[in-house]
Amino acid sequence: MTVIVLTNCPAGLRGFLTRWLLEISAGVFIGNPSARIRDVLWNEVQQYAGQGRALLAHTTNNEQGYTFRTFDHAWHPVDHEGLTLIHRPVAGGTGPAPASGTKDKSGWSNASKRRRFGRR
Repeated sequence: MTVIVLTNCPAGLRGFLTRWLLEISAGVFIGNPSARIRDVLWNEVQQYAGQGRALLAHTTNNEQGYTFRTFDHAWHPVDHEGLTLIHRPVAGGTGPAPASGTKDKSGWSNASKRRRFGRR
């Protein structure tokens, strides 16, 4: 099984992929081509994607049963002790960015007050 997901790619590339794969949703293609055809399709996707992004996932004989490749994507696959994981870069530092101007509320929420004391 092969799955290719395109984001913001030219319509001509989507039309090319429909020759070999079935488009089940906008930009999502599935099929069962041979490994050689899959690699040719992936090379075409990389060549003609333009400003778009692409993701290829296909079955293989490993621990997970599948593998994936990305093109011009912020998330990258990395190998971790034999498992392929996704590395998601954090914007601007080591932790998540705090929301500016927000304070934590203390006390009971309005919904819990209504449940406990009845609607007023």
